[in-house]
Amino acid sequence: MLCYHFLLFAAISVLENRDLQDLIKPRKVEFRSLNFNSTLHWQPGRAREARDTVYFVQYKLACFSQGASMSQLPAGLVTHVSLTSFFLFLHRYGQNTWQNKDDCWGIQNHVCDLTNETFDIQEPYYGRVKAASAGVYSNWSLSCRFTPWRETMIGPPTVTVVHSNKSIMLKLQAPHSPYKRKRGSKIPMTNYYDLLYQVFIINNLLDEQHRVLVYEGKDKVITIEDLRPGVSYCIVAKTYVPMLDRSSAYSNRQCTVLQ
Repeated sequence: MLCYHFLLFAAISVLENRDLQDLIKPRKVEFRSLNFNSTLHWQPGRAREARDTVYFVQYKLACFSQGASMSQLPAGLVTHVSLTSFFLFLHRYGQNTWQNKDDCWGIQNHVCDLTNETFDIQEPYYGRVKAASAGVYSNWSLSCRFTPWRETMIGPPTVTVVHSNKSIMLKLQAPHSPYKRKRGSKIPMTNYYDLLYQVFIINNLLDEQHRVLVYEGKDKVITIEDLRPGVSYCIVAKTYVPMLDRSSAYSNRQCTVLQ
């Protein structure tokens, strides 16, 4: 009888642990990325998050199957690849090995910075997260496949009004990536994409919400002419990637009154 009660108690404990595993398993694991600053985000499990709940993060390059073909190489990675190079590529990137993110091992936050781990921007990655609470560990929750070059959001340009009289002269600067040149300066996003600037003007006398496109192109310095003196104008700008048909958010407003 004692043995029966022990086995019953053990079975109940196992079931309770399985229930807790399911309840604390992280949800909605996803990458978010702006200018290649890439972070993994998740939400707590269905159970109310306990104070002792901690999370563990791993990442890896997405592997290719043994039957992978040349057409499966990430777009833009190479122009010409020899058969030997292709098999070296498979050997390097076909590893099904998860790597721990040390800075996100046993943390209580719901976000983990994987910018440095996803520096091969043409490559596909996965991230995964598990939770632990009261000595019980959940199963892993997996993100969708993430390729930084295809999926990062590009920020707006920095807009500076360098002169205003009967016209407005603007200086546009592309956003920067987190990656640096050998001398330490950050690499602009124009090194990775064929970017266009879209510049909009707002006449504050008419409608502060009505933006008129006055320029689209690659010039870093532009002049907007044929404006009325004594009128308050505001400028906003966006970056646009034609290849991906993707636009940034609007920049901060830069306003001036013509003399």
